[in-house]
Amino acid sequence: MGRRRRWPAGATLFSEGDRSTTVVLVLTGRAKVFSLTAQGGEVLLAIRGPGALLGEMSALDGAPRSASVSALEPLEAYVVGVTAFLDFLGTHPDAAVRIVRMIVSRLRDADRKRVEFGTYDALGRVALRLAELADRFGADAEHGVRITLPLTQDELAAWTGSSRESVTKALRTLRRQGIIETSRRSVSVIDLDRLRDRAK
Repeated sequence: MGRRRRWPAGATLFSEGDRSTTVVLVLTGRAKVFSLTAQGGEVLLAIRGPGALLGEMSALDGAPRSASVSALEPLEAYVVGVTAFLDFLGTHPDAAVRIVRMIVSRLRDADRKRVEFGTYDALGRVALRLAELADRFGADAEHGVRITLPLTQDELAAWTGSSRESVTKALRTLRRQGIIETSRRSVSVIDLDRLRDRAK
Protein backbone atom coordinates (compact mmCIF):
# COMPACT_ATOMS: atom_id res chain seq x y z
CA MET A 1 0.00 0.00 0.00
CA GLY A 2 2.80 2.42 0.80
CA ARG A 3 6.11 3.54 -0.59
CA ARG A 4 9.42 3.41 1.23
CA ARG A 5 11.03 6.76 1.97
CA ARG A 6 14.08 8.08 3.85
CA TRP A 7 14.62 11.36 5.69
CA PRO A 8 17.93 12.76 6.98
CA ALA A 9 18.31 13.89 10.59
CA GLY A 10 16.51 17.16 11.14
CA ALA A 11 14.15 16.77 8.19
CA THR A 12 10.46 17.60 8.66
CA LEU A 13 7.93 14.82 8.04
CA PHE A 14 4.82 16.83 8.92
CA SER A 15 4.12 20.43 9.86
CA GLU A 16 1.46 21.50 12.33
CA GLY A 17 -1.58 22.90 10.58
CA ASP A 18 -0.96 21.11 7.26
CA ARG A 19 -3.73 19.15 5.58
CA SER A 20 -3.37 15.40 6.10
CA THR A 21 -2.51 13.43 2.97
CA THR A 22 -0.36 10.59 4.32
CA VAL A 23 0.23 8.28 7.26
CA VAL A 24 3.78 7.18 8.11
CA LEU A 25 4.90 3.86 9.60
CA VAL A 26 8.43 4.16 11.01
CA LEU A 27 10.82 1.35 10.11
CA THR A 28 14.16 2.64 11.44
CA GLY A 29 15.26 5.77 13.27
CA ARG A 30 13.45 8.00 15.73
CA ALA A 31 11.37 11.12 15.34
CA LYS A 32 10.15 13.85 17.66
CA VAL A 33 6.57 15.08 17.78
CA PHE A 34 6.30 18.71 18.82
CA SER A 35 4.18 21.84 18.75
CA LEU A 36 5.24 25.47 18.45
CA THR A 37 4.09 28.12 20.90
CA ALA A 38 2.84 31.56 19.89
CA GLN A 39 6.23 32.92 20.99
CA GLY A 40 8.10 30.55 18.67
CA GLY A 41 9.16 28.12 21.37
CA GLU A 42 8.97 24.38 20.96
CA VAL A 43 7.00 21.98 23.16
CA LEU A 44 8.16 18.38 22.76
CA LEU A 45 5.18 16.04 22.95
CA ALA A 46 6.65 12.60 22.26
CA ILE A 47 9.45 10.59 20.73
CA ARG A 48 8.51 7.81 18.33
CA GLY A 49 10.66 4.96 17.09
CA PRO A 50 10.46 1.86 14.90
CA GLY A 51 6.95 0.50 14.63
CA ALA A 52 5.29 3.84 15.40
CA LEU A 53 2.43 5.12 13.30
CA LEU A 54 2.46 8.87 12.66
CA GLY A 55 -0.30 11.09 11.31
CA GLU A 56 -3.14 8.68 11.98
CA MET A 57 -5.29 11.12 13.97
CA SER A 58 -5.51 13.68 11.17
CA ALA A 59 -6.17 10.85 8.72
CA LEU A 60 -9.08 9.66 10.84
CA ASP A 61 -10.79 12.96 11.59
CA GLY A 62 -9.80 14.97 8.53
CA ALA A 63 -8.56 17.88 10.65
CA PRO A 64 -5.23 19.65 10.02
CA ARG A 65 -2.11 18.19 11.60
CA SER A 66 -2.18 18.85 15.34
CA ALA A 67 1.62 18.71 15.69
CA SER A 68 4.84 18.73 13.70
CA VAL A 69 7.14 15.73 13.30
CA SER A 70 10.83 15.80 12.45
CA ALA A 71 13.56 13.17 12.27
CA LEU A 72 15.90 13.08 15.27
CA GLU A 73 18.24 10.84 13.26
CA PRO A 74 18.21 9.32 9.76
CA LEU A 75 14.78 7.76 9.44
CA GLU A 76 13.19 5.26 7.07
CA ALA A 77 9.46 4.63 6.85
CA TYR A 78 6.54 3.51 4.75
CA VAL A 79 4.35 6.37 3.56
CA VAL A 80 0.70 5.47 2.93
CA GLY A 81 -1.93 7.75 1.40
CA VAL A 82 -4.86 8.65 3.64
CA THR A 83 -7.46 7.15 1.30
CA ALA A 84 -5.61 3.82 1.13
CA PHE A 85 -5.16 3.85 4.91
CA LEU A 86 -8.86 4.43 5.56
CA ASP A 87 -9.87 1.82 2.98
CA PHE A 88 -7.58 -0.67 4.69
CA LEU A 89 -9.13 0.00 8.11
CA GLY A 90 -12.60 -0.34 6.60
CA THR A 91 -11.83 -3.84 5.34
CA HIS A 92 -9.67 -4.95 8.31
CA PRO A 93 -11.66 -4.36 11.54
CA ASP A 94 -9.01 -6.04 13.69
CA ALA A 95 -6.49 -3.45 12.52
CA ALA A 96 -8.99 -0.66 13.19
CA VAL A 97 -9.43 -1.90 16.77
CA ARG A 98 -5.66 -1.93 17.27
CA ILE A 99 -5.44 1.64 16.00
CA VAL A 100 -8.12 2.68 18.47
CA ARG A 101 -6.22 0.98 21.31
CA MET A 102 -3.01 2.74 20.28
CA ILE A 103 -4.73 6.14 20.28
CA VAL A 104 -6.32 5.45 23.68
CA SER A 105 -2.89 4.49 25.04
CA ARG A 106 -1.43 7.77 23.79
CA LEU A 107 -4.29 9.75 25.33
CA ARG A 108 -3.73 8.02 28.67
CA ASP A 109 -0.03 8.85 28.41
CA ALA A 110 -0.83 12.51 27.67
CA ASP A 111 -3.16 12.64 30.70
CA ARG A 112 -0.48 11.11 32.90
CA LYS A 113 2.07 13.70 31.76
CA ARG A 114 -0.35 16.53 32.55
CA VAL A 115 -0.66 15.17 36.08
CA GLU A 116 3.14 14.96 36.35
CA PHE A 117 3.52 18.61 35.37
CA GLY A 118 1.33 19.61 38.29
CA THR A 119 2.69 17.26 40.94
CA TYR A 120 6.40 16.61 40.25
CA ASP A 121 9.34 18.97 40.54
CA ALA A 122 11.76 19.39 37.61
CA LEU A 123 14.09 16.68 38.93
CA GLY A 124 11.21 14.22 39.20
CA ARG A 125 10.01 14.99 35.66
CA VAL A 126 13.51 14.59 34.21
CA ALA A 127 13.90 11.28 36.04
CA LEU A 128 10.54 10.11 34.67
CA ARG A 129 11.49 10.93 31.08
CA LEU A 130 14.91 9.29 31.40
CA ALA A 131 13.30 6.14 32.83
CA GLU A 132 10.84 6.15 29.92
CA LEU A 133 13.66 6.52 27.39
CA ALA A 134 15.63 3.72 29.07
CA ASP A 135 12.62 1.40 28.91
CA ARG A 136 11.76 2.23 25.28
CA PHE A 137 15.09 2.91 23.61
CA GLY A 138 17.81 1.80 26.05
CA ALA A 139 20.45 -0.77 25.22
CA ASP A 140 22.22 -2.97 27.74
CA ALA A 141 25.69 -1.61 28.50
CA GLU A 142 28.56 -2.63 30.74
CA HIS A 143 27.21 -0.37 33.45
CA GLY A 144 23.43 -0.20 33.30
CA VAL A 145 21.39 0.96 30.31
CA ARG A 146 22.69 3.31 27.63
CA ILE A 147 20.33 5.77 25.92
CA THR A 148 21.75 7.04 22.65
CA LEU A 149 19.44 9.70 21.36
CA PRO A 150 20.27 13.02 19.69
CA LEU A 151 18.11 14.95 22.15
CA THR A 152 19.38 18.33 23.34
CA GLN A 153 18.93 19.70 26.84
CA ASP A 154 16.60 22.31 25.36
CA GLU A 155 14.43 19.52 23.90
CA LEU A 156 14.48 17.61 27.19
CA ALA A 157 13.45 20.83 28.93
CA ALA A 158 10.56 21.28 26.49
CA TRP A 159 9.49 17.67 27.05
CA THR A 160 9.48 18.01 30.83
CA GLY A 161 7.95 21.49 30.98
CA SER A 162 11.10 22.80 32.64
CA SER A 163 13.70 25.44 31.97
CA ARG A 164 17.04 24.46 30.47
CA GLU A 165 18.70 25.54 33.72
CA SER A 166 16.44 23.23 35.74
CA VAL A 167 17.25 20.29 33.44
CA THR A 168 20.99 20.99 33.73
CA LYS A 169 20.67 21.06 37.52
CA ALA A 170 18.58 17.84 37.54
CA LEU A 171 21.12 15.99 35.41
CA ARG A 172 23.93 17.23 37.62
CA THR A 173 22.10 15.98 40.71
CA LEU A 174 21.45 12.55 39.18
CA ARG A 175 25.11 12.31 38.15
CA ARG A 176 26.30 13.29 41.62
CA GLN A 177 24.06 10.62 43.15
CA GLY A 178 25.59 7.98 40.87
CA ILE A 179 22.28 7.25 39.14
CA ILE A 180 23.34 8.32 35.63
CA GLU A 181 26.41 9.17 33.59
CA THR A 182 26.24 11.59 30.67
CA SER A 183 28.30 12.14 27.56
CA ARG A 184 27.67 13.94 24.30
CA ARG A 185 24.21 12.91 23.01
CA SER A 186 23.96 9.89 25.30
CA VAL A 187 22.99 9.03 28.87
CA SER A 188 23.90 5.86 30.74
CA VAL A 189 21.46 4.90 33.48
CA ILE A 190 23.62 3.22 36.09
CA ASP A 191 20.80 2.39 38.50
CA LEU A 192 17.38 2.22 36.84
CA ASP A 193 15.59 1.28 40.06
CA ARG A 194 16.94 4.34 41.86
CA LEU A 195 16.03 6.49 38.86
CA ARG A 196 12.46 5.21 38.99
CA ASP A 197 12.39 5.78 42.76
CA ARG A 198 13.55 9.36 42.28
CA ALA A 199 10.75 9.85 39.77
CA LYS A 200 8.09 8.97 42.36
